[in-house]
Amino acid sequence: MSLTCEQADLSHHLASVSRAVASRPALPVLANVLLEADADTQRVALTAFDLNLGIRSEFDAQVEHSARTTLPAKLFSDIVSRLPSGKITLSQPREDAPVTLTSAAGQYQVRGLSAEDYPTLPEVGAGDGGESAQALELHIENLLQGISQTLFAASADETKQVLTGVHVKLLAGDPPLLEFAATDGHRLATAQTELRELHSENSDGIPSEWAGQNPGGVGLDFTIPARTLRELERILSNQAAARASGTESFTVQLRFDRAQVQFRLDRHLLTSRLLDGQYPDYKRLIPSQFERQVTLERRPLMESLERVGVFAAQRNDIIKFQLSAATQTLQISTEAPDVGSGQEFLPIHMSGPDLELAFNVRYLLDALKVFHTQQVSLELNGATQPAIWKPIGAMRLCYLVMPVQLRAT
Repeated sequence: MSLTCEQADLSHHLASVSRAVASRPALPVLANVLLEADADTQRVALTAFDLNLGIRSEFDAQVEHSARTTLPAKLFSDIVSRLPSGKITLSQPREDAPVTLTSAAGQYQVRGLSAEDYPTLPEVGAGDGGESAQALELHIENLLQGISQTLFAASADETKQVLTGVHVKLLAGDPPLLEFAATDGHRLATAQTELRELHSENSDGIPSEWAGQNPGGVGLDFTIPARTLRELERILSNQAAARASGTESFTVQLRFDRAQVQFRLDRHLLTSRLLDGQYPDYKRLIPSQFERQVTLERRPLMESLERVGVFAAQRNDIIKFQLSAATQTLQISTEAPDVGSGQEFLPIHMSGPDLELAFNVRYLLDALKVFHTQQVSLELNGATQPAIWKPIGAMRLCYLVMPVQLRAT
């Protein structure tokens, strides 16, 4: 192997794929990054795979001789990230020899393992069931929006595995919608984004089984691990930032079968297993009617919650809401024994009877940070029933949070 590339390119792509390196590898080779140099395409591909999540990234280089090898991910990344900017040469005279890195700073040798021992990334559609892969082409903005507005609500409790991901479902309509949902049992975030352009790999339009009308089909109705989506969000955000000055809209291809999902864009490929288990019927959790309707300004609400939340952090993050229809005000308060207390008042527009209830302040701030509208609405029934928050002007975003039961004093 013999290649020359920019230090910035190698360091950036190494950092991207290294997030899929196994922390406790089942096989020694999984602690490594697979490096493939192709003289025909003049590209270098880096791959990391922990048997659940795989990331592959390509970049341009001057490749004299094609070769494949694996190198220790952390050691390799630590060295490259500390090298000065400029050209780096990687060479390996034979397969069992160490790889030599040469830069303006000096020369380093890194020993790896044979690429023949590195597992191949799963092929979508190659499962035992014999089903073919399905594919969609999505606008990257839509995908980023759906992820960012729901991912924060996914559970971190590994004993509730299906809740540790985001459920994605295709809804038939004109235009068709892609629905994202995440819940940890205490809150629920749902978001719908339009598919302005929809392409199927196998047919025109939306196959009926994708919309859930054919239980025996391979439908777009599955749960993606939160970790996968965090890595995808990072890659997509970097791509969006790199193209911010351009005017063209760009897309990502989503391919899937019963067990795997794959995202491909430009020179990046991310593949992941899907979570097993039936996702809860979250639609039935959202009330259809409400006794109280409240409208308030988002930014002042966030600022009040953050200030009062300083005291709430001393008492399990619990803050109290007192809604007054007579004065059209919201009182936000908390008390922390032996520390102090805080309260603030905000003007609101409210219909319905007064109500006193409590929330986890972190749950509210998590949602308000992704709403991005000037005003928000709060729909309520009782003090122990689901509260629905929505950004006014973003009709396809909904956040349900369960109030905290106040103890009698």
